[in-house]
Amino acid sequence: MTHTTPRRSRLLAAPLAILLGLLGLLATTASQADGGRMMPRNAPPVYAQECAACHMAYPPGLLPAPSWQRLMNGLDQHYGSDASLDKTTQLQINTWLTANAGTYKRVQEAPPQDRITRSAWFERKHRKLDPSVWKLASVKSAANCGACHTGAERGDFDDDNLKLPAGMDPRLGRAWND
Repeated sequence: MTHTTPRRSRLLAAPLAILLGLLGLLATTASQADGGRMMPRNAPPVYAQECAACHMAYPPGLLPAPSWQRLMNGLDQHYGSDASLDKTTQLQINTWLTANAGTYKRVQEAPPQDRITRSAWFERKHRKLDPSVWKLASVKSAANCGACHTGAERGDFDDDNLKLPAGMDPRLGRAWND
C-alpha cells in the first residue's frame, strides 16, 4: 500500500497542477477583462504608430466593441480629422481593438459619439474637477489622460498615481480625493 499511495499522489499531481494553472490563467484574464483599462500586451505596433501619432493610444477596454467598429469604419471623419488608413492596417487595428474591447459592466453601453470622455464612468470619475482644468495648456482636453495619469500609456489610471498638471491650482486637486 505504501507504493500505491505515492504513485496515486503523483498521478493526481500533474492534472491538479494543470487545473490550478488554468484556473490562475482564467482568474488573471477575467480580472484584466473586468478592469479593462490596462493596455493588452499584444498591442500591434501599428496601433501605437498610427493612433498615438495624434492622441494617446487608448486601451481597447475603455470602449465596447461596437464603438471601436464605428470609430474604425469612420476614420475619414474621425472627430473632425481625416485619419484614414490603408485597408490592411485598418483591418489589423480594428480586429485587435474589437477582440480586446471592454465587456465589463461599465462599458457595456456605448457613450455618446463613441467618446471615452463622454462615457458615464468617465464623467463620474471626473465630475468634481473644475472645468478650467481641461483648458490648461498642459491638459488641452479631457482626452489627454497623460496630463494627470502618469501610467496612462500603459492603461494604468490608478488614483494613487495622479499628478497635478502644470499650471493647475493645487486647491483644485482636492477634487481627486473622492
